[in-house]
Amino acid sequence: MILVGELSLWVALLMAAWAATVSFAGGQLRRGDLIESGERAMYATLAMVVLASLGLWTALLTHDFSIKYVASFTSANLPKVYTITAFWGGQSGSLLFWALILSIYSAITLYTNRTSNRELMPYVSGTLALILFFFLATICLGSNPFERLDWIPIDGRGLNPQLQNPGMAIHPPNLYLGYVGTSIPFAFAIAALLTRRLDAEWLAAVRRWALLAWFFNTVGIVLGMWWAYVELGWGGYWAWDPVENASLLPWLVNTAFLHSIMVQEKRGMLRKWNVTLVVSAFLLAIFGTFITRSGVISSVHSFAQSPVGKWFAGFLILAIVVTAYLVSTRLNDLRSHAELESMVSREAAFLYNNLVLVGIAFSVLWGTLFPIISEAVRGNKITVGPPFFNTVNIPLGLLLLLLTGIGPLIAWRRASVANLKRQFLVPTASAATAGILFFALGVHDLAALLSYSFGALVLATIVQEFYKGVNARHRMYDESRLIALPRLIARNRRRYGGYIVHAGVVVVFAAFAGLAFKREFDLTLNAGETKAVTDAWGHRWTFLSQGISRYNVLNREVTAIALDVTQDGKPAGVITSEKRQHVDSRGAPTFEPSTEVGIKGSFKQDVYVVLAG
Repeated sequence: MILVGELSLWVALLMAAWAATVSFAGGQLRRGDLIESGERAMYATLAMVVLASLGLWTALLTHDFSIKYVASFTSANLPKVYTITAFWGGQSGSLLFWALILSIYSAITLYTNRTSNRELMPYVSGTLALILFFFLATICLGSNPFERLDWIPIDGRGLNPQLQNPGMAIHPPNLYLGYVGTSIPFAFAIAALLTRRLDAEWLAAVRRWALLAWFFNTVGIVLGMWWAYVELGWGGYWAWDPVENASLLPWLVNTAFLHSIMVQEKRGMLRKWNVTLVVSAFLLAIFGTFITRSGVISSVHSFAQSPVGKWFAGFLILAIVVTAYLVSTRLNDLRSHAELESMVSREAAFLYNNLVLVGIAFSVLWGTLFPIISEAVRGNKITVGPPFFNTVNIPLGLLLLLLTGIGPLIAWRRASVANLKRQFLVPTASAATAGILFFALGVHDLAALLSYSFGALVLATIVQEFYKGVNARHRMYDESRLIALPRLIARNRRRYGGYIVHAGVVVVFAAFAGLAFKREFDLTLNAGETKAVTDAWGHRWTFLSQGISRYNVLNREVTAIALDVTQDGKPAGVITSEKRQHVDSRGAPTFEPSTEVGIKGSFKQDVYVVLAG
């Protein structure tokens, strides 16, 4: 199976090349036989990539240490779940995983559009085949997961301890599903530009794919934040790490697109903008992949320096040039059918929302690229850290949160003063009340106070919109409100589903605002010794050391400390933090010791313990 997998990669490369060639040729010559041949070649590519993936999984699960990838990322005593997830734990495997997802997405796209969008599909198929060809060529020629060693080691090195976490079993796949998902809207955009069919047809075809990519990107980012919090031991969700930033960029642009697409559907506006957002989301996904694999930046998330970084840089530059040319030569075809009638309207609010999202994306991109640019220009790398990102993006983030609450309250085309007064009364009162309440409770940090106030405005807006919709159905159809609510959501899933997402945004902002109350203490405790600290709310926490214990479990040697915790004299449980030394099947250390954080969480706050030393 392993040999079959390796051979399948090369066959897949040839199939992708054939698919790209005949798809574009079929579209240009209007030959159905060539178009059909290209689509069949894409299905064949999927089959070959699946075989290659099964071959690598077979090598991993059978511990074939003659294969460099297996020896580098697994060991005989690695738990099976992490042996499986080692597929995407290294560079070669993760590239194959990308190709696997892309080939699956491509096949689904071709199948679901077998009777629709026929003018676009040859170019969609050809574009996807070209992207797939690039990834397969990179794998086969630059980072082959089936590369063999000259000698067979007794055991493998094992998987990085930081990746031996349940979150990392599902965090990378979700990010990949999101990253790769941007390829489908990009392919439709390229097809629409090539054929000059730039009406709403291509938008209808890509909206669900853009939403799917956004969903997986969101899940991946949230899981990554959770993983950073519980695994890295610094007590935060987001450190503005370059690879974290790279995952955020396509999410920001995709979020902007999912809002602006409604303006084009409703008013025929923002046509140039929407095409630009779609292609930018894909280009930023490729940029994120380049950042992760090039070695040009240092990150806990990145792979080691590799020649494939140059491949991605070249592909990214080529894609930028081609898309810029296509967009610039189709500007007349992208003219909007309507103009903005008022700066106080729903479409204007969407525009402001987009400008803020793109502004955040630009600041993140600039801060991420600046060390690379400074090194290229001045010869020394100037690092841009959290102070820059926080200074720029906290105000922009708060403005975005405010717009999230304001946008749904404003009417399309032009809002009247009477309508604005009626719509804003309850949300504004809620924001003011929340601000006063949180200030009285001791929240004096301005950013945190505004987060809670604006969050209250958003939640009040959501409740008001649901209340109005449910009451309207209650009056119109004589439904009970309990029945009207789910039917309301089912009849307009985009609108009310969006409101639910907005509620999730409020939760995220509340979590970030909570960092304003973070307190850190360094305690040295001998067995049986007690020390106390006071938190931001004035509660007294006492920690009693039960001493150090040492034991072996699975593939690691553990040194742990257990602390009896009390809050204001009341027992609050036991918190355990660990130092872990991972070893191979012979007991030899494989990586530097890692820390396992001890967390006791509640709705109000977490107690977070890290064993130092």
